[in-house]
Amino acid sequence: MEKKIYDKNSEILYLYDCKLCNPNGDPDDENKPRMDYETGRNLVSDVRLKRYFRDYFAQNGMEIFVGQVDGKSVTATDRLKALLEKNGKDPKILNKPKKEDIEWIISQLIDVRLFGATMPIKAADGGAGNSITFTGPAQFNWGYSLNKVSIVSSNSITSHFASAAKNTQGAIGKDYRLYYSLIAFYGIISSARAKETLLSYEDVAKLDEALIKAIPLTATSRSKNNQMPRLVLRVEYDKSVFIGDLRRYVEFMPKKKEEEVRDLTDYEVDANKLVEVLAAHKNDISLVRVCQDRDLMLKGGKTLKRMLIEKGFDEGKVKHFEVAS
Repeated sequence: MEKKIYDKNSEILYLYDCKLCNPNGDPDDENKPRMDYETGRNLVSDVRLKRYFRDYFAQNGMEIFVGQVDGKSVTATDRLKALLEKNGKDPKILNKPKKEDIEWIISQLIDVRLFGATMPIKAADGGAGNSITFTGPAQFNWGYSLNKVSIVSSNSITSHFASAAKNTQGAIGKDYRLYYSLIAFYGIISSARAKETLLSYEDVAKLDEALIKAIPLTATSRSKNNQMPRLVLRVEYDKSVFIGDLRRYVEFMPKKKEEEVRDLTDYEVDANKLVEVLAAHKNDISLVRVCQDRDLMLKGGKTLKRMLIEKGFDEGKVKHFEVAS
């Protein structure tokens, strides 16, 4: 059965925290956590976030374009050839792909349907080749922390292994981590772009699932461990409506100095402005999906779902994320 193309517009607010880890190292700065040093805020690139999602999709048996083949990094051409050969198709179609060939390739790659891709394809005869570009309907801005953060003051680590065979002592390196950061991302899903990449309602449900599960299940390396989603909101509109960056309407309210925050219990999040702006657009909203960590405290002590319902949202329109166990 043909899958229904996603024909709504969505906005996403995504809050997750990190504790004593490095959420996104900056290769231009000794792999320290990315920072806006003027504001004291931690930064995380959209590429880092989408990497978590792609890893989750791959971990669950879905094909992705931006990934490795048999554990090795490959070119875009080699990745597509591997996909075609795996499915019994002739890789030569890449020399001059027809519309149906391109649609088949898209149908196999969930990250392309969601996030788009540029596919530079090398010509088999050594010629100029060609490039196929898709603008993804699901896009995220760079994330930033809602709180001012502090880097752990002690960052030197030692190894039992010597840095060279002639050395007798272990090597000393750097391990930069943040004490605590509550990171906020804003994203959209465009119905107009969904038509171009054949994004389906089923694909959007998979993204919903990844928003909840990807970071806990894939951010398991030594430097990335101890990150957890705390508030996930996806607002779906009947009309061509976008409110804009929803992070503007939430406020970090520390119980002590921001730089001294170390845990969820050290602050509240004020979501009253967010509820107000959503209520002002409730006639345009067909569905609100929300997932709130039970330990995340909102100002006033109520859940975001309860706040929205008290502002006049129909209970049938405010639902928890439907995530398979």
